[in-house]
Amino acid sequence: MQIEVHRASAAEIAEAAGWGDWEKEPSEFPWEYDEQETCLILAGRAVVDGSNGEHTEFGPGDWVVFPVGLKATWKISETIKKKYKFG
Repeated sequence: MQIEVHRASAAEIAEAAGWGDWEKEPSEFPWEYDEQETCLILAGRAVVDGSNGEHTEFGPGDWVVFPVGLKATWKISETIKKKYKFG
């Protein structure tokens, strides 16, 4: 299972406008995805290390899709602000 990251298109940015907001200060924590999460990074920087050794970095303007079943550690270096949806 792999995390997908690409620059968000105009259509994706418009789609995310109605999603929930999430903000988190610099920190490190484990997280497990029991459903797919799609998010648009508005500000900040982070690295997510998957239990399979995958190392994924992202920042402002990135569209990120976390697959169901992913076990990972978030490492936030600059306060993250994102729009997100599950499912």
